[in-house]
Amino acid sequence: MYSLAQIRRGLSNPALFLREANRLFHRRLYFHTYNRSGIDIFDEDWDNLILLDGCRYDMLEERYKKLPGELGYRYSRGSTTVEFLRGNMSNRKLTDTVYITANPQLYMNKENINVEFHRVIDVWKEDGWDEEVGTVFPETVADWALDAYERFPNKRLLIHFIQPHYPFIESSMKEDKGHLDKAHLDDADQGLSLWSKKMLGNTEITKEEIWEAYTENLERAFPSVKKLMSELNGRTVVTSDHGNMVGEPSYPIPIRDWGHPAGIYTEKLTKVPWHIYEKNPRREIITGESKREEQKVPEETVENRLEDLGYVS
Repeated sequence: MYSLAQIRRGLSNPALFLREANRLFHRRLYFHTYNRSGIDIFDEDWDNLILLDGCRYDMLEERYKKLPGELGYRYSRGSTTVEFLRGNMSNRKLTDTVYITANPQLYMNKENINVEFHRVIDVWKEDGWDEEVGTVFPETVADWALDAYERFPNKRLLIHFIQPHYPFIESSMKEDKGHLDKAHLDDADQGLSLWSKKMLGNTEITKEEIWEAYTENLERAFPSVKKLMSELNGRTVVTSDHGNMVGEPSYPIPIRDWGHPAGIYTEKLTKVPWHIYEKNPRREIITGESKREEQKVPEETVENRLEDLGYVS
């Protein structure tokens, strides 16, 4: 279950042991594989569901007036993307939906999740990926989503942006890019994301600096989200797959936690925005066949993409 590197870090940092104790509580000793208190997104009323990866409810609450529509909230089935996917998609036939995604997690976990969409459009593959920053820009996702809208006018669109999830595009902090350039990492920081560095006390960067970079990443996505809201007919909902801890106390053991660790279902991790905007007419949604446009990607490439996005220890 744990790598040797994780065990060594745990032995040197009691906070990781306490986090694991919290995880055992939330997951009911691992009998639960996702947050059972979260909603089933496919039972909700929408034509276009825009996922802002890692967007906390309070982040959007402070800024929602920049978007048309009305803000509400829901609780997610996951504190990570994989848990969100597992909780909403496992062993389901969703052939009325096209999934446009900048996140490689479904591709990486497709055998375990076993979902049938009408199409899966992987924006994170070669054409959509920015090698320099190590992410997919929101403008790219919006362009691919509008192309899918033209190709599949009678399907629900599930549109998965990376932002505000790490890495922070406009940030000048070296801390949040460190895992991308291992030649400049100390041995103690090899493979660690910014959140893990904070959890382990390996960085001097402040909570305020992180919050500023994090919220700037959300703002970076707004023009692309507004573009989709203005051009897509039907009911559009802006939401998230999970939130993020930025030094708030977890529970039941009140340690300060960072990032979005799996199996921890605090409010900051599971309360997500549910921002609704309706532009008539509503579309007639028709179920179709599943025709996955499969372009095989080397496993090493997928792993590198995920590492660039901060999916490291």
